[in-house]
Amino acid sequence: MHAQNATAPAPAIGILAMDARIERIPGDVGNPATFPFPVLCRTVAGATLKRLIAERDPSLLGPFIAAGRELVREGVKALTTTCGFMILFQEDLAREIPVPVFTSSLLQLPFIERTLRPQDRIGILTADAANLTPEHLRRAGGDAGRLTVCGLENEPFFREAIFSGNGRLDAGNVAAEVVAQARRMTTADPAIRAVLLECANLPPYAAAVQRAVGLPVYDFVTMVHHVQSALLRAPFRD
Repeated sequence: MHAQNATAPAPAIGILAMDARIERIPGDVGNPATFPFPVLCRTVAGATLKRLIAERDPSLLGPFIAAGRELVREGVKALTTTCGFMILFQEDLAREIPVPVFTSSLLQLPFIERTLRPQDRIGILTADAANLTPEHLRRAGGDAGRLTVCGLENEPFFREAIFSGNGRLDAGNVAAEVVAQARRMTTADPAIRAVLLECANLPPYAAAVQRAVGLPVYDFVTMVHHVQSALLRAPFRD
């Protein structure tokens, strides 16, 4: 761990990262360069994507609690993660950690729903639609009747970058896959009036998705900025 610059502000947000070999380019929540403010990242040993997404392994909770408490002792004021599927542990982590916890970009669903007309829908782009269950959405507070879910698990470049474990990323081709899926989703469901990116590896492509579909695009980064702005308020100037 690098020493903190004595003149730099202390990180207010701690990021609990999955134990995954992924190239985290700027925009990825696990890359501190994503944010214009300092953050403190900590990998949770053994917290693999398979254990979380496919197995929904409840034994992951203990290591996340321990790592979260460690970051709190180091001074962070709030905690997030690098996988939207961590919504399964939102209530348990929030109960055990003495600072605000926002595990998943899916937590924005109730807010987004209330910004739209009753007949409007939200399109969710997820890393794995087959494993994003109604229970995940319920725990986030989303109205399943207003959600359209589209997955990237069968897109070859995305799958290699996120799930293969080889650490290789072809960002251009991943971006093309993400944009194509967003277009398909919004074309198939024209009632979609906002897009939410579940996966913490997707924010690098959010601007391209927005250019393609012309809708508000929410993700982990919009959520982190929201919380950061609440944690460190600045006085207004005359």
